[in-house]
Amino acid sequence: MIQVSDKAKEKIDQLMVEEGYSPEHKVRVSVKGGGCSGLMYDLTFDTKLEDGDEIFSDKGVEVIVDKRSMLYLLGTTLDFSDGLNGKGFQFLNPNASRTCGCGESFAV
Repeated sequence: MIQVSDKAKEKIDQLMVEEGYSPEHKVRVSVKGGGCSGLMYDLTFDTKLEDGDEIFSDKGVEVIVDKRSMLYLLGTTLDFSDGLNGKGFQFLNPNASRTCGCGESFAV
């Protein structure tokens, strides 16, 4: 399961309104190769489901995760930070053995 923090929910709701997405759009979270630690997170809004996709709902936010990414993301919390150390979505991933300084890539 993927969890969504209160701050991440607020930011997702704000972005959906600002960027004109419809209520049918969901947040797609995936893992791709790359970044300084070997794997990186990808966030997009999406309405299409592919074979093997799973949908999780937390705090009214529906999150789509593909089958391959699920192996890396199980138990992850999507958070949002707007503090002095950086602004943006963060992944609190218990499966990551290390993360890079920017928080956008990780290794298992």
